[in-house]
Amino acid sequence: MTSASALASAFSLGAAAGLGLAVLKMSIGSQPVKKQNVVRLRMEDAVFLLCDVQEKFETVIDKMPHVITTAKVLLSAADAMKIPVVVTEQYPKALGKTVKTLDVSKATVFEKTKFSMCTPEVVEHLKHLGRRSAVIFGVEAHVCVQQTALDLLDLGYDVHLVADGVSSQRPGDRATALSRMQQAGVMVTTSESLIFEMLREKEAPEFKAVSRLVNDAMQKIEGESLS
Repeated sequence: MTSASALASAFSLGAAAGLGLAVLKMSIGSQPVKKQNVVRLRMEDAVFLLCDVQEKFETVIDKMPHVITTAKVLLSAADAMKIPVVVTEQYPKALGKTVKTLDVSKATVFEKTKFSMCTPEVVEHLKHLGRRSAVIFGVEAHVCVQQTALDLLDLGYDVHLVADGVSSQRPGDRATALSRMQQAGVMVTTSESLIFEMLREKEAPEFKAVSRLVNDAMQKIEGESLS
C-alpha cells in the first residue's frame, strides 16, 4: 500500500469513528433527563417527633438551652398549624420527664426503654395519623435521634431532621450523626426553614403568629450555633 493510500485509509477510519461518536452523543443527549424526586414539607402531611428532651439531660447535652428554645418554637408552630406531635421519654423513672419549660400537654407522650422512638406503640400511632413526613428534633443526635430517623426511613417515611434542634453530649458525635443520616436519605433542615416551607406564603392564616414565634426565638439564640 502506498503512503497516500494508507493516509486515505486512516482518514476514512478516523472519520467513521468520529461520526459514530457524534451519533452516540446525539443519542445520549436526546434521552429525557430523569428528574430527581423533590420532597416538599406540607403542614397537612407532617408529624413532629420530639425525642427525649428530659430533665437529666439538661446539664450534660452540648448547648441544650439552644435545643430547648428550638423545640419550644416548633411545639408552638405545630399548635398553630395543627400538626400532631409525638413525644418520647427515655426511661423517665431515672432520666426524668420532658423538661418543664416545654409544654407537651397537647402532644401524645410515650415512655420507652428502646433507643429509637419507633416502639410498636409509636409506630401504630403514626399509622393512625396517616402522615408521611416526619420531622425529628431532640437528643441525643447520634443515638436515639439517629436510630429513629433510620427506622422511619425503613418504614417508608420522608424524614426531616431539624439541625438546630438536635445535639449530643459531644459535638463530634452530633456532626458525625448528621452526616450519616444525610447519607442515608434524611433531609437536614433548620427550624426556620421548615416552618416557612410549610407556610408557603405571607397570606397563610398562620403566618403572623408563627413568624412572631420565629423572630422571638432568633433573638434569644442570636450568635449561637449548634454547628
